[in-house]
Amino acid sequence: MVARVVRTRVLGASVVRLSLLALCGVPAALLASGCGEAKRDAGEPSGSYPVEIASARFPAKQAIARDTTLEIAVRNAGAKTIPDVAVTLDSLSYQSEYPGLAARERPTWIVNQGPGPIARPPVLTQTVNQPGGGVTTFVHTWALGTLAPGATSTFVWHVTPVKAGTQTVHYAVAAGLDGKAKATLEGGGAPAGMFTVDIAGRPPKTHVNPETGRVAQGSPPVPLNPQPAAP
Repeated sequence: MVARVVRTRVLGASVVRLSLLALCGVPAALLASGCGEAKRDAGEPSGSYPVEIASARFPAKQAIARDTTLEIAVRNAGAKTIPDVAVTLDSLSYQSEYPGLAARERPTWIVNQGPGPIARPPVLTQTVNQPGGGVTTFVHTWALGTLAPGATSTFVWHVTPVKAGTQTVHYAVAAGLDGKAKATLEGGGAPAGMFTVDIAGRPPKTHVNPETGRVAQGSPPVPLNPQPAAP
């Protein structure tokens, strides 16, 4: 029998782990709408773990139905191994006010693949459990395991925007999922940040370049000497 991770959604903010809120360094309102209840790890060591956000990339200009990539690289800036480096994302989805919906949460971006290698054989997926070995029991949190001193873990999300407008995504780095191991910046403070993205309502025009056979941006070029259509 193959075990699989199943992430469950909770409706009340009271059951969200307070420890996760503390280690992520973000307001409870950002996480209460999207967290599932995690299995606690009694063996997680306590302490602070200095980290550096080595890079954080997400295109500021995007368009509906055009795939893109969100990438966050986290470096262990301390002398101890981080127990389980994790990143929580907020606002990949939104709460719809359309009447009569069974579930009000709707995606702003569809996550096609999350961080971590895809399991072989692949794990059965749900809406909140997309391919990628970094999934956790928290709906909007991904973890990539231990991180040695000086080493870097890169979290990559392959996403498709599906809601136009100006959107903001907050992210926060954690050193574990239980709340005992806390990630901090070297100078103090929470390792967190944000992206502001403008998503166009229409995808850009593209065409196949007849000389290369590749897809190119813009309208197709008008031939200088167009040939008459065959009768």
